[in-house]
Amino acid sequence: MSEESGKKLEPSVGPATGLEDVKQLGLFAAIASLSYVFWIVGGMEMVERLAFYGVKAVAGIYATDPASEGGLGLTVKDYGTIGLVWAMVQSFVPVFTGGLSDRYGYKETIAVSTAIKICGYLLMAFFPTFWGFLIGAVILALGTAVFKPGIQGTLVRSTTRENSSMAWGIFYQTVNIGGFFGPILAANLRVLAWQNVFFACAGIISINFILLLMYKEQGKDERLERNRAVKAGEAKQDNLLLDSLKELSKKHVWLYLVVFSGFWFMFNALFDFLPLHIDQWVDSSDIVATFWGDDGGKGTALSKIVALDKEGKNLAPETLLNVNAFLIILFCFIFAWISGKMRATTSMVVGTLCASVALYVTGMATAGWAMVFAISIFSVGEMLSSPKFSEFIGNIAPSDKKAMYLGFSQIPLGIGWSLEMIVAPRLYAHYASKDTFARELIVERGLMDQSTADAIKNGEAFDKLVALTGETPQALTDFLYQTHDVAMVWNVMAAVGVVSAIGIYLYGRWILTLKKS
Repeated sequence: MSEESGKKLEPSVGPATGLEDVKQLGLFAAIASLSYVFWIVGGMEMVERLAFYGVKAVAGIYATDPASEGGLGLTVKDYGTIGLVWAMVQSFVPVFTGGLSDRYGYKETIAVSTAIKICGYLLMAFFPTFWGFLIGAVILALGTAVFKPGIQGTLVRSTTRENSSMAWGIFYQTVNIGGFFGPILAANLRVLAWQNVFFACAGIISINFILLLMYKEQGKDERLERNRAVKAGEAKQDNLLLDSLKELSKKHVWLYLVVFSGFWFMFNALFDFLPLHIDQWVDSSDIVATFWGDDGGKGTALSKIVALDKEGKNLAPETLLNVNAFLIILFCFIFAWISGKMRATTSMVVGTLCASVALYVTGMATAGWAMVFAISIFSVGEMLSSPKFSEFIGNIAPSDKKAMYLGFSQIPLGIGWSLEMIVAPRLYAHYASKDTFARELIVERGLMDQSTADAIKNGEAFDKLVALTGETPQALTDFLYQTHDVAMVWNVMAAVGVVSAIGIYLYGRWILTLKKS
């Protein structure tokens, strides 16, 4: 925690390191100090996230839904393969595209990335197959990898160390405005046809071409002068790859990236598999009954906003997941102010522990309100940790390498997300796949032989079980949950979070020794 006097905690290692804790402006003073350019890039990020989460929030459902209902009819492991490739491209490419943004211009790379992302959404729309979705995801990931360093580099250059905590907090709110409405859009459009989701997202991301007309690149004169000096032979410019590797080799940089990988492992598990977990195991009729009564909310105006299932008795998975974005929209600037009173690593440790507790609760939550509670705890943890991570690495970056370092920030995301897409699908398939459990129960009860049960199309085994037994879907869901260790998936994720929090704490202690040396 910062000292009550508001002074810096410890002396800096040196003016170029950015490791020192700088006193932040007050809540309202920090908001008032944010520039015009900051709000433009916030709007561009909001648009990009609206389109992105319109697909990301429902990707697992789309991939595993039976073909008879418009999905791809893939297994959870097939979806894991797509997610793994998606994660690797989106997370590791920015290590180099960040440097491109610094050298060739933020505006130019943002424009190129927008065009690339449009192509990704259209590929998903026109080719509803495993390979079509995979290639579309790769193109979309490539566009995101080019987009982020330019946007975040602009943010760092348009803020100061005194308002950076508030800036990243509000920026994170704009991310979640898009993240909130994207799943709502998808939930309503996919009822009509899955293809509509992808067309809508392609149209939404196109809005950034309009916002680019109002965008002014920060540090452009400095970049142009540097490029002129290089061309005139007055300055030397290192090879981009070698320059990136040189910066990555700095101990306080690469160690930080490794330590934070565990956070992204559990973070992405929530967004990749919570919609599927809710869809298969959570009964949110208690929430619907609270607002609409036992008859449900089908046909009401509000049901279009919150997105109910076809019967109007349960919330769509996207709606419950949206509790996360909704809370961040409302409260992130307050938690940004709170985290500004702490050392950066302290805020991240507390946030990571909160998120870990939330994942543990998720494993036990089969009722709608219990899931809302778990997601709320996770949201608090996310607000204390995730924006602080980007703020920290932006502050330690040299002035001419802001986008490069923010590209580096995708490395722990890439490590954590990639490992999660290897581990989580296998964990889920073994401990929590409702489709697998339904096939096994069909055979155990002698309703079909093994070969016939195996021939049931992916995603249709539970419906077949309901038809064969005559029991209600909820009764069978409860039985399968009680006879299997579904919570194990989330217990593993929570344990990874705790280990990550310990690593961040130790890193923070090490940073203190650097400040004092």
